[in-house]
Amino acid sequence: MKPIPTIAIETAPLLAFGAHPDDIEFGCGAVIACETKAGRPCHMIVCSRGEAASHGTPEQRTNEAQEASAILGAQLEFMDLDGDAHLEVKLAHTLKLALKIRELKPAIVLVPSLVENQHPDHFRLGQLVRDAARLARYGGVRELKELPSHAIHHLFFYAVTSEAEPRDISPVLIDVSPHEILEIWKKSMEAHASQTTARNYVELQMTRARLHGARAGIGHAIPLFPNDPLVLENLGQLTRGARFF
Repeated sequence: MKPIPTIAIETAPLLAFGAHPDDIEFGCGAVIACETKAGRPCHMIVCSRGEAASHGTPEQRTNEAQEASAILGAQLEFMDLDGDAHLEVKLAHTLKLALKIRELKPAIVLVPSLVENQHPDHFRLGQLVRDAARLARYGGVRELKELPSHAIHHLFFYAVTSEAEPRDISPVLIDVSPHEILEIWKKSMEAHASQTTARNYVELQMTRARLHGARAGIGHAIPLFPNDPLVLENLGQLTRGARFF
């Protein structure tokens, strides 16, 4: 069998998907900040302009997303699918997303969780990207043949709200405690002023991160939920467990 092209995980881009202009920042913006500060290229793809939101116009929310991504040090791209609050799971979207994965060649992909008790666009986008990551590997998919196959290393789910955190997957906790990381994350969330003036989302997300950090004996942490079991070459690659403090 011909091996699937891959790229070194240490240097390959991180790709994060959001259904709406603020999802990535609120759900895992601190993780993006950690990665860009470490020198990893990060690419954010937002799949609507927030057209159905109660606060803010699509133009305003687009500008806010552009400001936030610049604060995080990430590249931003908008991808038009069905529009805010109208996202449907269909093959055409899966193929479009798979082509983008082949184009950008990420090692790690972040996407909203599949838990249904949240905005329906979130879990539907999670399903679409999960399926797209699988199709991106297959060389025989005729609609994707314009680009070579690409296999990602990891697909992680993030939760925009606590209700969206999967209860049947043990999370990987990302330590985002450094003051510089927290300040970057906070500023990226505050950039979405049309949303943060309607509800104190910044404090909500910071509180969630403090709670996750407390369970591991650190200041702040963001949970990421792996789609597949993590594979280690040896036990020396482990850091520590959440209860070891």
